[in-house]
Amino acid sequence: MADSTQVRDITAKLEQGMQDLFNSEAYAKYLQTMSRFHKYSTRNTLLIHLQKPDASHVAGFNSWQTKFERHVKKGEKAIKILAPIPLKITKELEKIDPITQRPIIGENGEPIREEVEIKTARFKVVNVFDVSQTDGEPLQSLVQDLTGNVEQYEAFVDALRAVSPLPIEFEQLPEDMDGKCIFGERIAIREGMSEVQTVSAIIHEIAHAKLHDLESLRLMSENVEAKDRRTEEVEAESVSFSVNSYFGIDTGANSFGYIAEWSRGRELKELNTSLDTIRKTTTELIDDIDSKFQELVKERNITFAVGDVQVGLAEPTAKPPEPSVSHANSEILAAYARNAQVSCDTLKKAQTTG
Repeated sequence: MADSTQVRDITAKLEQGMQDLFNSEAYAKYLQTMSRFHKYSTRNTLLIHLQKPDASHVAGFNSWQTKFERHVKKGEKAIKILAPIPLKITKELEKIDPITQRPIIGENGEPIREEVEIKTARFKVVNVFDVSQTDGEPLQSLVQDLTGNVEQYEAFVDALRAVSPLPIEFEQLPEDMDGKCIFGERIAIREGMSEVQTVSAIIHEIAHAKLHDLESLRLMSENVEAKDRRTEEVEAESVSFSVNSYFGIDTGANSFGYIAEWSRGRELKELNTSLDTIRKTTTELIDDIDSKFQELVKERNITFAVGDVQVGLAEPTAKPPEPSVSHANSEILAAYARNAQVSCDTLKKAQTTG
């Protein structure tokens, strides 16, 4: 009963937190938290953000001691998140013919029934603590200094080209358009922008290509529905902001001033669906970009001052009860913005798919 009450209470906080999330400043801060915990579920990301928005690494009480030789400081308040408890239940169901997909009829004229084991899950509340709430041995981390700004910039753009579903071309575009996605053909990026602004625009348009090309999406599922223009822009800009945040690229005065108007009147289920789409796309892009960039770094002999191997991200589970550690920094590019020495111009909103 205690567990179910805790889960009910934390679910109510989630719903209220989501309703309060959609204003410009709060939303941008949430996306920064999400970029640090992008492999956590949307609801656990939001729970961490609501309770400790500056969290960067989290683990359970015992995990800090046994895995990282740190201890939680006395009096620290736990961050409460949800962890699944895998369950197996047995149900008696009609036996289905694998070819016809219809019930198999027995000699008595009735459908044959069989016991089937079904995997499911229920959730429990678990406690985690941020590294700032602990003392002890330093966490393993990467300490990086890039050796050639242009070289790294070009390698990063080449990594973006490799993960993009469409070719990327630089061309003359109107001053109020950083880029545009021409579905099924190419991504066009305006020439002459700063490095940071260029990277932001490329990621924004890649998000459009992945999320909003109806013709391609309907090849995989006929049930895909078109989204309104404002929703497409919210999703693409949120993915770009989050991916840049993960890689330490400061996009400056990026504004989500339109987010409150966009969210007004939408059901919580619809808002959660968009947040989950943003999180999943962000995770996919971070993993793909990171992997390709590291490959290019190795091929081109780009030198980093590297410390110990970084601790990886993991979604918590109830068994074992201690969630794994989550690290906020980039695998390779956290120092990019520090070394680029370019200030990002305010991103101009493109008027067509950009």
